[in-house]
Amino acid sequence: MPGERDLRESIGRLFARQRLAVLSTQATGQPHGNLVAFASTDDLALLLFATRRDTAKYRRLRAEPRAALLVDDRSNREADFQEAVAVTALGTARDAEASERARFLDLYLARHPSLFGFATAPDCALLWVEVERYLVSGFREVEELRLR
Repeated sequence: MPGERDLRESIGRLFARQRLAVLSTQATGQPHGNLVAFASTDDLALLLFATRRDTAKYRRLRAEPRAALLVDDRSNREADFQEAVAVTALGTARDAEASERARFLDLYLARHPSLFGFATAPDCALLWVEVERYLVSGFREVEELRLR
């Protein structure tokens, strides 16, 4: 069973390779999933993504800020049954305030420079998920890393 340091390193390596996550939200008991381009802070405590304020996902997160983001390395091959890893981040989403937006935007755009026009548009919100815990799963086992 890997220790906390090993889990952090595994998560960091996966996040360095993958640029998209599945954001899971819910409204009135109905779950929803969306692909989002994400970035993480070096300490893995925050995951960032951008969305327009007129989207259903933004409205769902404003009404119910608990969210999950799933990042995986599957390749749709038979080997995935033994080798694929998925990381689920569980936490609470918040809209970046003006005082923190510039720092978060720099971090986000360093990871996704092609999204500059989208992320800096006046109707675009930059959200961050404060991660409470990570679930790191292979095909047969799940490890947990608690941040809070």
